[in-house]
Amino acid sequence: MNTNNRPRARLLSMATAVPPYRLNQSDVVRHTSKMFGASYADFERFVPVYENAAIKTRYSCVPISWYSEPHGLKDRNALYVENAVNLLAEAAERALDQAKLAVSDIDCVVSVSTSGIATPSLDALIAERMGLRRDVERLPVFGLGCAGGVIGLARAGQMAISRPGSNVLLLVVELCGLTFRRNDHSKSNIIATALFGDGAAAAVLTTSELAPDINPPTVSAWGEHTWPNSLKVMGWNVENDGLGVLFSPTIPHIVGKNYRAALDRFLAANDLSLGDIDGFAIHPGGAKVVDALEDGLGLDPGRLVDSRAVLNEFGNMSAATVLFVLARILKNSVPSGRILVSSLGPGFTAGFLVLEPT
Repeated sequence: MNTNNRPRARLLSMATAVPPYRLNQSDVVRHTSKMFGASYADFERFVPVYENAAIKTRYSCVPISWYSEPHGLKDRNALYVENAVNLLAEAAERALDQAKLAVSDIDCVVSVSTSGIATPSLDALIAERMGLRRDVERLPVFGLGCAGGVIGLARAGQMAISRPGSNVLLLVVELCGLTFRRNDHSKSNIIATALFGDGAAAAVLTTSELAPDINPPTVSAWGEHTWPNSLKVMGWNVENDGLGVLFSPTIPHIVGKNYRAALDRFLAANDLSLGDIDGFAIHPGGAKVVDALEDGLGLDPGRLVDSRAVLNEFGNMSAATVLFVLARILKNSVPSGRILVSSLGPGFTAGFLVLEPT
């Protein structure tokens, strides 16, 4: 959607947070080999998946020993709510500090998560935890998976635009590790153990007046594309002992074949082309997906350096990952051109958003 005739939402701050347990990929390989080896005769053929994932470390809200124990949906979800609120509070406090705003300055909250269930929603829990104003407007968003970071950023921008002069707090958290089910020997579950990590991000978007020397990037356009007959490409299956991961091995092929056309349509609808994009903050779903994105976009291999760096250090944190990529870009340099923020999630859906200098 083109926003040229509307007030622009500006990205005032972006912060991240990770849980305390740092997992080395080498330790994960040894742990899963021990866990699956006795009951899965062919498990050794999956070991290269860990080696080829391009992930060195990840973070978890529980110690690695937790994954060897049986857990039901109730226990998992209790851990999800507790840790999600803790991480979001940490990220939110950092985002507010960066923006030089008080809790009382926040008018709206958008919370995004798909790896657990919270009712009251996470935004309500954070409002109580942090003491947000009693009249704060809330928008909880569930079910977008890895696309949630981009689409959540767009929704937060829309809320800021709908109320000129407002400040919107975006909260994104995913605790994908809690979905691991030790008795699930499906290929998707095993591959998930090589990819998923936990993390949270928070951002402040504003349409309020800023001092002349403050020039944060502006949300200039956003959009989505959902492909037909693609509902089984990615998602969760709800099982008695938790959420079972669902993703198709054809995702890199789908991305390589179809992503560019959807992106070109989005850009054209906003009077842009790929040549107008100077930087890329793209969700690294996995090493093969990053390769497919670079190929589909006509980029040199390794061009998505920030996506690869976040994947290597944090793994796939679903919706939060792309915001880690964006935070890295914003930290390392002051953007002098347009940045495409994009990710793919259940639907099968691509989310797009363009940031440009003020």
